[in-house]
Amino acid sequence: MTDQKTIEQYFEAHREEMLRDMSTLIRIPSEKGEPKEGMPFGEYPAKALAAAVQIAKDMGFSVKNVDNYVAAVDLNDLPRQLDILAHLDVVPAGNGWTVTQPFEPLVKDGRLYGRGSADDKGPAIAALYALKAVRDLNVPLKKNARLVLGTDEECGSADITHYYEQEPEAPMTFSPDAAFPVVNIEKGRYSIWVKAGWKEDLALPRILSVHGGVKSNVVPDTAEAVVEGLPAQEFSAYTAAAAARTGVSFESKENNGKIVVEAHGACAHASSPGDGNNAITGLIDLLVGIPFAKSEGFEKLCAVNQLFPHGDWLGKAPGVAMEDEISGPLTMSLNLFEYELTGLKGYFDGRTPVCATNENLKDVFCEKARAHGLTPDDKGVSPAHHVPKDTPFIQTLLKCYEQYSGRRGECLAIGGGTYAHRLKNGVGFGCSMPETDNRMHGADEYAVIEELIMGAKIFTQAIIDLCS
Repeated sequence: MTDQKTIEQYFEAHREEMLRDMSTLIRIPSEKGEPKEGMPFGEYPAKALAAAVQIAKDMGFSVKNVDNYVAAVDLNDLPRQLDILAHLDVVPAGNGWTVTQPFEPLVKDGRLYGRGSADDKGPAIAALYALKAVRDLNVPLKKNARLVLGTDEECGSADITHYYEQEPEAPMTFSPDAAFPVVNIEKGRYSIWVKAGWKEDLALPRILSVHGGVKSNVVPDTAEAVVEGLPAQEFSAYTAAAAARTGVSFESKENNGKIVVEAHGACAHASSPGDGNNAITGLIDLLVGIPFAKSEGFEKLCAVNQLFPHGDWLGKAPGVAMEDEISGPLTMSLNLFEYELTGLKGYFDGRTPVCATNENLKDVFCEKARAHGLTPDDKGVSPAHHVPKDTPFIQTLLKCYEQYSGRRGECLAIGGGTYAHRLKNGVGFGCSMPETDNRMHGADEYAVIEELIMGAKIFTQAIIDLCS
């Protein structure tokens, strides 16, 4: 049997190759785009898939491209025991990058910077090199491990749904799209639109528009409003007070008798909204504190503020705050918002603990929203995903983690969702250490290089242990 020292030496020898291939993928701006012929999620996710397929083929692997939704890389032609699910699509680049540009990978201070370095191109390549290591070291196996590379994880995972319509689930699955040690609980979802409509009111001063958010699962770092009928000097006093209350900064300018105000917060992954500073709720906090003319539109904006006050990402205001011992607290983040002269709509991303139900969450929230004159979508709670921690599969993964990290292995619950969420025996496994803040979905996203290398070693051992 291949020993730990041999595996560690292998990856020290292949470090630069791994970083090269990770950088190749990071350079491709694989945000979801308009579907084209043979490109179900747009041009750049397809380009990223093609690049990854070429890397795997250059290594000598058998690769199956499934309709440009996913690519499946097989270690051997034996019966499948393990699927490893990683993705090549990324969230939008966003603003505020300072170390490098989002699609210009940079190695600096032991980190690999660039959009996708941590989520999930770096881990995808680490998993591919784990397959390569098992093969190159001539480890005898009785079963097959397959790496599945997807292109739509950030926008609904239609890619992996399409794949499993054609392929059965493997007996065991992990996704290196989370953190070590093992993520055996992924919170559920309660994420809906809340809307309202009214007749235009011409009374001044008034709000003409509010816009914010780029993606439903990203805490927004910018938002903008246009108002009229207020002196600029008076408006500046309100922005200063709101900035002190919220920590959001505001920039305003006059344009043809109107004031355009931009709010600047800090973005974060919606699974951990406390890591960011929501520019939408900060901007709404500013606006509702200004004496605009009484109107139905302004009343509805105040109602949104009452449901989603700035700084409340635990659902306290709508009366749905909850948590349990194994999965932690519920989180809610208002991440998309549009306000026009005759209506508004806002979308919140809710991550729900195992204890959440339609009765204690959906019904309570909807009653509160309707009491405020808002109309919530009639969509229920998607339950949390939970694989019991005492299974042989999870215990094997924990053992591999402990062997190479020197740390105690334990199971974690996260608010994020991975491909594994839909699978009976699927968990998150790597590729960062639990305390590392990779700035996923934010500016200056990075992966710690030593964590990527260690992840590849752990994956190698896991493949050997699970497929021998």
